[in-house]
Amino acid sequence: MPLYGRFGTIRAVPGQRDALLAILLDASRNASSMPGCRLYAVGTVRDDAESIAVTEVWDDKAAHGASLARESVRATIGKARPLIAGFGATSEFDVAGGL
Repeated sequence: MPLYGRFGTIRAVPGQRDALLAILLDASRNASSMPGCRLYAVGTVRDDAESIAVTEVWDDKAAHGASLARESVRATIGKARPLIAGFGATSEFDVAGGL
């Protein structure tokens, strides 16, 4: 079974991208404590001053879903929510390979 991947963008409230990015970066430092998480990468979108790109790779879709019930993830979502203006398109993918 291939690994499960997700890619999407989050649009910050104007002027809050760096604060939102800091919250997500803090979460990325703890991704190793999330069972099944292989990659959690966040970064700024070059041509959009308010957007952040997020790429995740998980053992499977169930591991991703289970992460949303973890208290640490729920706390991160709670901190981030007031800084989020919206979401761009999200893509799910099957990981075929890579580093």
